[in-house]
Amino acid sequence: MAGNEKRRKVRGTSMALDTLHIIIGIMVVVMASVSFINPAEYMAFFPVIFLLAAVLNLATGRYKLKRSKRDQKQKIAALIQIGFGCALVILAVISAISIWWR
Repeated sequence: MAGNEKRRKVRGTSMALDTLHIIIGIMVVVMASVSFINPAEYMAFFPVIFLLAAVLNLATGRYKLKRSKRDQKQKIAALIQIGFGCALVILAVISAISIWWR
């Protein structure tokens, strides 16, 4: 019975991560399309797009890090993805500062 609970938890976490990817992916595509059609009016979307991409990278990296128990290659890959997420957060902050406070 304990094994089934772990499997359900993994499926639930995986399903939540997939749902997060779908929702944020749709949001990023819509905002990127709108901001590229009229960039002067919707320039404020760029920091939000970077922030959403950071959320995806951080969530996926955390999930992979928790799933890699002893595999060092998977841990390194997860840490690299978390690093990209942190870089995107920094890029979002820089973008927000340069757009909103000029």
